[in-house]
Amino acid sequence: MPNPGCFAKTSSARLAGAALLCALALLGCGATEPPLYQGYVEGEFVRVAVPFSGTLEKLQVRRGQTIAGGAPLFVLEQGNEAAARREADARLHAAEARLANLKSGKRPEELDVIKAQMDQAVAAAQLSASELKRDEKLLANGFIAPERLDTRVATRKGDRARVAELTHQLKTAELAGRDEEIRAAAAESDAARAQLEQQSWRLAQKTARAGQAALVFDTLYSEGEWVPAGSPVVSLLPPGNVKLRFFVPETVAGKLVLGHAVKARCDGCAAAIAAKISYISPQPEFTPPVIYSNESRTKLVFLVEAEPSAQDAARLHPGQPLDVRLQ
Repeated sequence: MPNPGCFAKTSSARLAGAALLCALALLGCGATEPPLYQGYVEGEFVRVAVPFSGTLEKLQVRRGQTIAGGAPLFVLEQGNEAAARREADARLHAAEARLANLKSGKRPEELDVIKAQMDQAVAAAQLSASELKRDEKLLANGFIAPERLDTRVATRKGDRARVAELTHQLKTAELAGRDEEIRAAAAESDAARAQLEQQSWRLAQKTARAGQAALVFDTLYSEGEWVPAGSPVVSLLPPGNVKLRFFVPETVAGKLVLGHAVKARCDGCAAAIAAKISYISPQPEFTPPVIYSNESRTKLVFLVEAEPSAQDAARLHPGQPLDVRLQ
């Protein structure tokens, strides 16, 4: 027959062990992980357009391609703009040539012609002066008539006047243009230069380049299609424009600060994605249907955004669901 005392001791030991197990279980239940908040990946797209219309001549990227900053994206037909730029360039060269001509005076060839005429006039004046002296002696001796001397005097005056005229022409030719003419030519040159800059800008606007490294998320036109002015042709997603969006109850939102670390998990992600909170909405909103869960029972939540690293952002896709945990 069993000993009652031994039975009592065994039962007490079993009860004590069970109590210890329950206590350990309760302790384990109390050390739960921080709650998960449901969210998704948000992409802020850069839609690239140009301010002018035209036929899409070249589409230099494709969807899904990763491009570097400054990479060419597309080119619209630019025949008219190129012709207008050439015309503006020619007008500028002509205006600058006119200005330089006014500043420098006559050309050397024109000056040489005036100098040659001057030499001829001086020689003629010297000859007429010599003939006048000779005829004055002949008239004094009575060998010529007075009328002949009058002719010599008139010739002498004409030759001297011609020398004076050419001297004035030579001085004028060696001078630059008048100040008013130079100012007008300078203004014309400035206007032509401004027109060239404007046409160069219009021509450059027909070619689009990426402002930074990005993923080509979508292309909205095909080569040969007409693109209206300001209509996006390529949609880009830079890594810095990828954000994690999730919603937290009001009791949690008040404790968050910018820069708070979070970790997110997604289906197919091999490792957790680290991010830092970059935005906390100041206004509450009703719980979106997509985040109904056993752990989210509040009706009002606050939108929170967090930014992952560029390396992690490359693994994410806009619209991808996430589970986010505060650190």
